[in-house]
Amino acid sequence: MSILRISDLSLRIGPVDILRDVNLSMNHGQIVAITGESGSGKSMTALSVMGLLPRGAVAEGQIMLDGVDILQTPEPDLCRMRGNAMGMVFQEPMTALNPVQTIGAQVAETILIHEDVTRAAAHARAAEMLERVGLKVAPSRYPHELSGGQRQRVVIAMAIALRPKLLIADEPTTALDVTTQARILDLLQELVREFDMGMLLITHDLAVVADVADQIVVMQKGRVVEAGPTQDLLANMQHPYTRALFEASSHQVQLPARSQTALLLMVDQVARDYPLPRKGLLGPRPNFRALHDISFQIGHGERVGLVGESGCGKSTLTRAILGLEDVQAGQIRLDDAPVFAGKRPNLAVRRKMQVVFQDPYSSFNPRHRVERLITEPFHLLDDPPIGLARDAAITKALQDVGLSRSDAGKYIHEFSGGQRQRIAIARALIIEPELIIFDEAVSALDVSVRAQVLDLIADLCRKRPLAYLFISHDLSVVRTVTDRVMVMQAGRIVEQGATEDVFTDPQHPYTQTLIAAVPQLPELSHATDPV
Repeated sequence: MSILRISDLSLRIGPVDILRDVNLSMNHGQIVAITGESGSGKSMTALSVMGLLPRGAVAEGQIMLDGVDILQTPEPDLCRMRGNAMGMVFQEPMTALNPVQTIGAQVAETILIHEDVTRAAAHARAAEMLERVGLKVAPSRYPHELSGGQRQRVVIAMAIALRPKLLIADEPTTALDVTTQARILDLLQELVREFDMGMLLITHDLAVVADVADQIVVMQKGRVVEAGPTQDLLANMQHPYTRALFEASSHQVQLPARSQTALLLMVDQVARDYPLPRKGLLGPRPNFRALHDISFQIGHGERVGLVGESGCGKSTLTRAILGLEDVQAGQIRLDDAPVFAGKRPNLAVRRKMQVVFQDPYSSFNPRHRVERLITEPFHLLDDPPIGLARDAAITKALQDVGLSRSDAGKYIHEFSGGQRQRIAIARALIIEPELIIFDEAVSALDVSVRAQVLDLIADLCRKRPLAYLFISHDLSVVRTVTDRVMVMQAGRIVEQGATEDVFTDPQHPYTQTLIAAVPQLPELSHATDPV
């Protein structure tokens, strides 16, 4: 008997059809992956199974979970099933956790809601479950004291505390670095086998799907366009959309040759310390060294990658380069001018650098129109353009990233994720900087949009001598958009060199571990053959 069977599921919100005739089934101990672009209906399918549809949604069809029709079950009964018969792991663990409760209390809460046990017994079981998911920290810790991978393990512990029959994992590894991603995926597979439960894995990453799932369901615009056992589907893709996803997942960018070789950025023996709390009343205040003697150079027009796990010091180094934080030792110079003038940022240097952040929506003020958002860097200029010159600069920046002048009058919520990232790049380009820092700029995008943004970056390099530092946990992306790559571990650059040399013949054990953790798509020569 199937643990989950979805039959002819259709969902409508007002006049808009969200899902149309969705069908899938899953047995105990099986992992079924739903993949597709943003807006394809993946998450709405999962929310339908959980009975968490938005107000006004009208669902038709049948969702049978272990013999119970979810669509016909009253809300009080669904509340008893959530966390008990079915659990969910959300994409962003920090927003799924209560910041003012300890992690032990949050896992114990699930047990206390559904079972008649003492608080002490619930906390004891919570500690056991945290240990089971490989979290080697005290249950008395708070979410902000944990890394991203540790927080995700807490969310998993909450979801499986009562050993549900079905686990839904909604993009559980999207924001994680490759080694943490590999550990989380291994953990989920172990739990499925140990508890004999079913898992519905929602992801846009076909490489993850290929390694983990027993079956794949491909969705496009609310419909299932192709489904089948993983290896059969990857070896014989029938639908053009499935083939397009596969091609986008392994997309290769063609970077132009560098037109300049002069030195642009020099980072020399940089160290950065942060003060820690005193261990005693009279003892000295200890320091934590986040950066240890960092040294490297970036030339004009050079594209350099920076990779490493969360907490290795990438963000600290970024802030130091941008002049947002001073350093205790060493120096950072751009065009042979110091980033810091005394203890203050050197604005003459600062205007030559811009940054593109990971989440374009949260990096913009939603109350302002695009024309104001992308001109924010003008405050760095001594004589910012006004009138027709300002309009011309806005038009050029938008057209350079594939948008039109008419987009200047819109608000940021009117754009898709990929369009928002294009606007973020336009903001970075508008004052013609010499160096751009891309800080996880494509990690939150689905594979097809990611490919478009990477092609845009390559096209910009053809139009101007653009130098950039590309920071990412996705090594497959770094490999295709950089000339040189640096590997960072525990505040140190442990390896650097030409990108292909580092990827094909890594010398440092940590680099070898990172590359080995990258999920690989099968190389199928007929993956793009016509049907």
